[in-house]
Amino acid sequence: MSSELNTGVYKQKQRRQKRLIEAGIIIAIAFILAVILPAVLPAFRLRLFGRFLALAIVALGIDLIWGYTGLLSLGHGIFFALGGYAIAMHLKLQIPEGQLPEFFTLYGVDKLPWFWQPFYSFPFTLIALVVIPGVVAGLLGYLVFRNRIKGVYFSILTQAALLVFFNFFNGQQKLINGTNGLKTDTEKIFDLLVSSSAVQRTFYILTVICLILIYLLCRWLTSGRFGRLLIAIRDDETRVRFSGYDTTGFKVLVFAISGAIAGIAGALYTVQTGIITPTIMQVAFSIEMVIWVAVGGRGTLIGAIIGTLLVRLAQTFLSERFPQVWLFFQGALFLTVVTVLPNGIVGWFRDYAWIKARSLFGLKQQLITYPQIEEDPEIQRERDQLTRK
Repeated sequence: MSSELNTGVYKQKQRRQKRLIEAGIIIAIAFILAVILPAVLPAFRLRLFGRFLALAIVALGIDLIWGYTGLLSLGHGIFFALGGYAIAMHLKLQIPEGQLPEFFTLYGVDKLPWFWQPFYSFPFTLIALVVIPGVVAGLLGYLVFRNRIKGVYFSILTQAALLVFFNFFNGQQKLINGTNGLKTDTEKIFDLLVSSSAVQRTFYILTVICLILIYLLCRWLTSGRFGRLLIAIRDDETRVRFSGYDTTGFKVLVFAISGAIAGIAGALYTVQTGIITPTIMQVAFSIEMVIWVAVGGRGTLIGAIIGTLLVRLAQTFLSERFPQVWLFFQGALFLTVVTVLPNGIVGWFRDYAWIKARSLFGLKQQLITYPQIEEDPEIQRERDQLTRK
């Protein structure tokens, strides 16, 4: 009884230490992003980095469904755009009462469309940019998952849905300005110009806060029973279904959560970009989101953030230094990562670099499956008893 108690206390101590280390790392990263970078980066670079952080949020949502649940979505641009349009519509309505956004007059519209009316309210807009993408993702997921469609067929269907939404938004000139999209940098929020340095700095801080909170949400979702069930669905959905679980319901739920996360990311990206257009729903952009996760390492969460930032920073650097041939460099980078680092940067560090680093310093090699077993007091006691015999 005492040995079991000692083992339980040891495991609790190990978990507590890991939480403290993780909390310390998160606090340090948050301090660097929210305090140091705004102090050293010029306004343009800070705004650009804020967009990258917003894109890292949508990458977290993709890692949640692809890395942990095995659902490769190629249509997340839908939910990303819905969040962006929600906040843009609200900003367009920050004009004197009775007036219409300027683009309506170009097409002879003299009355505000009914679905624009609720976006006068800022609280409604905040709810809508989360709920609308989440509901659309949930409905799309239900229609697909109830028929047990998965694998490459699921990916093709999400891409087909993306094309439908792209063509629909592209053709709605009188309702949402069609191909021209909705500009936000010339609008006001709380009587302050959206493109002003003070407002953009505030949006940057909000992006940092949302990134950390959404990371913690995804970490919480994937660390308990729910996360283990998602991994089981990814590895062998048939066995999970035969065990009595409703896999359809779980997949719809996680897909809806991922869609809502993409909506938040889209809103933050839009206010820092200054415009939202249907081009955000082009196939190439949704595929690029998946590439960010693959580069960083799927099924790791932190890899989604690292991959997004590295790829976008590399794109910015290469396009500025080599404007004529930077796409070739980008293609070579992706090919290198896929062929040399199939598990992504974080996977390579975890499975190879970290082990090599421990061996160089003479530390014990950790077991990948059960890393606590080597230090477990009960295991050591049994090993000593066997040695004496």
